[in-house]
Amino acid sequence: MVRLLPLIDPPIAFAHRGARAHEPENTLAAFKLALKLGATGLESDVWLTADGEPVLDHDGVAKSGIRRVPIGRLRRDQLPAHIPTLGELLEACGHDYHLSLDLKDGAAVEAVIAVVRTGAPALLPRLWLCHPDWRQIASWRSLDGDVKLVDSTRLARMKEGPERRAAALMEARIDAVNMHHTDWSGGLTTLFHRFGRFALAWDLQHDRVLRNVLRMGVDGVFSDWVDRMVDAMRAEGGGP
Repeated sequence: MVRLLPLIDPPIAFAHRGARAHEPENTLAAFKLALKLGATGLESDVWLTADGEPVLDHDGVAKSGIRRVPIGRLRRDQLPAHIPTLGELLEACGHDYHLSLDLKDGAAVEAVIAVVRTGAPALLPRLWLCHPDWRQIASWRSLDGDVKLVDSTRLARMKEGPERRAAALMEARIDAVNMHHTDWSGGLTTLFHRFGRFALAWDLQHDRVLRNVLRMGVDGVFSDWVDRMVDAMRAEGGGP
């Protein structure tokens, strides 16, 4: 298969929850190691604490005593030390990378943008904010004109069809669509690129799968295995 050209070349190598195949996920150690191994992007999930602090965790619950409590009901100082704030990530890792944040709590978006605008304003054009409801995402555009907005979805959920979805995303100024790698084909990347939308693919854990999807012309891939991802990019001519 001939490699189709992405809109972003080389594509972004997002370390899913940091280098989670190598370090405990969503920890500063995992994020720092991911960049050291060659990732050009970091990925995490964001939740808002009871006192309004964006923190990075996948499930959105934390142990408090003998119970597991939603993060939104706890203050930052009540959380385990291994859960970092967004501000701590920026302080530890700087801003010379792309940052993809899955906003499980849509209410966190203003706080996320505020933290990045204050702590690492140069990162704003490389901040990818993801959510499964593209209509809700569209309302975020007024908060900042530079951040990247991402429709996190599956092909089966596009009841109107991918071409109409691509047109709707363009009209709403949503920059990208992120789907599981099994949903993508070269024809679909070409379709979204025709509308100027970026194509992102997640859950790429093996060399064969990574290389196949990279040949489809995607603009970014997400993997737990940073070393495999970087090697596959180099093999496909899309890495450093």
